[in-house]
Amino acid sequence: MNVISSKDNELVKNIKKLKEKKYRDIYKEFIVEGIKLIKEAIEEKADIQKIVICDNCLNADVIPKQLMYEIAKFDCVYVTENVFNTVSDVNTPQGILAIIKRKNIEIEIDYSQDIIVALDDIQDPGNLGTILRTVDSIGLNQILVSKGTADCYNSKVIRSTMGAIFRVNVIECENLENVLKKVKNNNFELIITSLQTKNSIYDVDYSKKVIVIGNEANGVKKDIQNIADIKVKIPMLGKTESLNASVATGIVLYEYVRQKVKL
Repeated sequence: MNVISSKDNELVKNIKKLKEKKYRDIYKEFIVEGIKLIKEAIEEKADIQKIVICDNCLNADVIPKQLMYEIAKFDCVYVTENVFNTVSDVNTPQGILAIIKRKNIEIEIDYSQDIIVALDDIQDPGNLGTILRTVDSIGLNQILVSKGTADCYNSKVIRSTMGAIFRVNVIECENLENVLKKVKNNNFELIITSLQTKNSIYDVDYSKKVIVIGNEANGVKKDIQNIADIKVKIPMLGKTESLNASVATGIVLYEYVRQKVKL
C-alpha cells in the first residue's frame, strides 16, 4: 500500500485548496469528513471523486469493516497522520474524508412540493447547515439561496447538515427577488416573517407557499418584503423579540408538519 507522506504532494495541495470557496467553485467539488458523512455520501450515491484515509486509522480499526468494504469500491488514497492533519478541518479528525463532485447547479425548481424555503443572505454557517437539516427532516428536496447567503459547501455547513447536503438540492439564485417572482407566477404565495404584523404563523394554511427566511441581523430585504403576500410572526410570551434564524425556521416548518399530520 502506497502511503503519501509529503505535505507537498500535488493531491494534498489540491485538497487544501478545497478549503477555500474560490477553489470549490472552480473545481465544483467539496470535502466531507468523518465516518458518518462518508457513509451518508455512499448511501445517497453522491459523486465521490476520491476517498482519503489516514494510515493509522487502518491499524487502529477506527473505520467499521463493513464501511471499509464499501470504501474499497472507490478511488482511495492513504496518507500519514501528519499529512491528514494538514488537510483535516476538525480538531479531532476520524482519519477519513472524501472529495465530492457538486450536483449540477442549474437545477430546475420543483413546483410539485407544498412549500419551498428560500434564504435571503443567511450568514452563519451553523444556521445554514441546521436549516438544511430541518428542510430535509420534513421531506423537502430543495432550497433556494440568495447570492449573499453563506457557502453551502463550507465545512462547518456540511457538518451541521448531518448528511442533508446529499438529499437537498441547493439552488443558488443570482437575483433572489426575480426568482421569487417566478415562483409566485407558479401559483405559490410568498410568506415572510416580520414583527410588523399581527398575523401568527399559526393562522396560515401552508399549502403552495414559499417561505423566505431573512438575514440574521437585517431580516428580509425591503424589495422582497414588498412582493410578499403574507407577513407572519412567531408568537412569544417572554420579553425576547426575535429568535435565531435556524430556530425560527424550524418553528415555521414544523407548523407545516403539524397541519400535514393533522390531515
